[in-house]
Amino acid sequence: MNILEKLLPLVFGQFLLFTAAVAQTAEVAGLRPDQRPAGAPVIERFEPDAAWQALKGIAEPQTGVGFLKDQGAWYTPFNRPNMPGRYDIRHLHEQNKPKE
Repeated sequence: MNILEKLLPLVFGQFLLFTAAVAQTAEVAGLRPDQRPAGAPVIERFEPDAAWQALKGIAEPQTGVGFLKDQGAWYTPFNRPNMPGRYDIRHLHEQNKPKE
């Protein structure tokens, strides 16, 4: 058994460790990711329009959705259609169907 055959598993193991360490480093945009850049746009007031359908399909009394008043323009899955078919319990996909 020559020296190359002995070192090959060691070199391969170090290669795997190095690639795992490189894969775990996260990309950070900018030097201060915890601070907004100067001059970045700021939403001062959010008023939901007709396209904001977070409460569509929820019958009265609408309990458990009080958090939506503080939601603002943040992403929420509650104002987007879920899966179609029998899973569409709020009937958000019906507006996309062609009228017959």
